[in-house]
Amino acid sequence: MLPIAVITDTDSSLPAAIAAQYDIQQVPINIHFGQETLRAEMDINDAEAFVRIDREGKLPTTSAPTPGQFAIAYQNAFDAGAASVLCFCVSSEISGTYNAALTARGLMPDRDITVIDSRTLSMGQGFMALVAAEVIRQGASKEEAIAAAESLRRRSHVYAALATLKYLAMSGRVGHLAAGMANLLNIKPILTVRNGKLDMLEKVRTQHKAWERVIELTAESLQGHPIERMAIIHVNAPEKAHEFEAQLCEHLTCPENIITADFTPGLSVHSGAGVVGVVAVAAEE
Repeated sequence: MLPIAVITDTDSSLPAAIAAQYDIQQVPINIHFGQETLRAEMDINDAEAFVRIDREGKLPTTSAPTPGQFAIAYQNAFDAGAASVLCFCVSSEISGTYNAALTARGLMPDRDITVIDSRTLSMGQGFMALVAAEVIRQGASKEEAIAAAESLRRRSHVYAALATLKYLAMSGRVGHLAAGMANLLNIKPILTVRNGKLDMLEKVRTQHKAWERVIELTAESLQGHPIERMAIIHVNAPEKAHEFEAQLCEHLTCPENIITADFTPGLSVHSGAGVVGVVAVAAEE
């Protein structure tokens, strides 16, 4: 264990193998099917969640990890030899996770724990935790690791296309009649992260045009800068993710290593199955 441990939550979409490689602990978002509580990526993944959602015809609810769950993660890091902890949480605009992590820090006043509100989500957040762990391995201080993560956040762009409004209708965010008409017209809403929230940016007809628009938006946001890091994110749609990646890399100069990541249940139950998107980090000037 390095002297500074990096912790995040499962809304980071950080693949387990990469997290393990860099000793990044991920505290699970809680998924509630009625009275049953399951831990994202520990007890249930995207594929399992949507099998159950489609069978029951009802979405689960989600909740932030408890302060106790964060306290356990902090203690695990200290027990493994860390002198301090750096914790990156999903945006406080969409979850109480950041506040839970802060509360847990208050339970350990004699420990060196810094909690960061990522102001983003999915691999936008995941890349922040990852770059912090990378520079710490290279000997960076905690302050330098935070600066590297915040620099990356400013250069990150997140866009995704919904496959259906069926699940938003289940949640009540979109009326069933409106969702049915949208599906009939093959409308694919495009999502982005704005002001710390996952927002609907525009609506496009057909999957092909939606993917084209996501690629256009990504290119516009990069403003001609090379791509330093990239992740393809999806909800229970690995084949679509692979197809989208190929289309994306026909139009943009993609980095050699591209991460493919599940959205993970803390996020996916709010967006629905079939979502495909990209997180692109522009290179520094």
